[in-house]
Amino acid sequence: MTIDPVLFNDWHPVALSAHIVAGAITATDLLDNRLALWRDSGGVVHAWEDRCPHRGTRLSMGTIANDTLRCAYHGWRFDGERRCRHIPALPDLQPDQLKARAGTFHTQEKYGMVWVCIGTPSISGPPRFPEYADERLRKVWCGPYDVQSSGPRIVENFLDMAHFAFVHDGILGVPEQAAIPDYTVETFDDADYGSGVWAKQCRAWQPRASKAATGGSDIDYTYRVVRPLTAILTKHPPGGIVEAIALLPQPLTETTTRVWIIMALNDFTSDDDALRAFQDTIFLQDQPILESQSPARLPLIPGAEVSVACDRMSLAYRNYLKRQNVRYGVLRDD
Repeated sequence: MTIDPVLFNDWHPVALSAHIVAGAITATDLLDNRLALWRDSGGVVHAWEDRCPHRGTRLSMGTIANDTLRCAYHGWRFDGERRCRHIPALPDLQPDQLKARAGTFHTQEKYGMVWVCIGTPSISGPPRFPEYADERLRKVWCGPYDVQSSGPRIVENFLDMAHFAFVHDGILGVPEQAAIPDYTVETFDDADYGSGVWAKQCRAWQPRASKAATGGSDIDYTYRVVRPLTAILTKHPPGGIVEAIALLPQPLTETTTRVWIIMALNDFTSDDDALRAFQDTIFLQDQPILESQSPARLPLIPGAEVSVACDRMSLAYRNYLKRQNVRYGVLRDD
């Protein structure tokens, strides 16, 4: 496993908040670590190492009662402060005699999701997503999609417009209009999104740019990479409200990823299922392409892949990852 302080000390989405309910334990993975998620009676979400310190059994196989987690193997009970409070095989031991502790990780809830930091948080919280606070926009959560590919490969695909005409033929593009007009790529540092790299004045003709679209139109996009594994796409309709789609990969391992998407849309007509179905169609067209790419980890080595002028945002993203010294899910020559 590659040790990467940048990603280990960052925040990553691991579950929808609504799915982590009191009395249940949810197992998931993050950066090659097994997690057990549970919510106590006070509403606080806990993210523990999914491993009993006694004999290594998954704690997610256990049960929750009275804000304590009971291991399925020997019945050891741990309280919300991760301390072992009771060992059934040694019932006379007092709690202050029990030294075992469950491993824990930092948690936050934001944007309707649970976020976890495996290491020591280098940033106060999850990435900024200003459109989420816009009450004029409707929020819809999509996914998760489990993909046999690295998080950086998935982010780069999200930033790529040249595949629209072929992977999403008839929806986001058509082969007869595959040309990508010139666009601007810059770094940014502002109060709304933090810092990162963005592509502005991105334009593409799309037969059906959204569920609400009734015909083809030219779409004006802006792409922002706000964290190594977080990208936000904003759409700028003439005279309309800016909409946004946030791509939020959860790196399970270096080459397997669970992808979450939050849409902030000016569509109050379609129901949630219809909006998710449209996004499902788009992502499931991308998935086989992503899973076919070799190597699965994104190469940051000069000359490893051939690039052309319309790949400027992809190249800017790769350079951003280099500057951030990201090592997990990528290939480097240093």
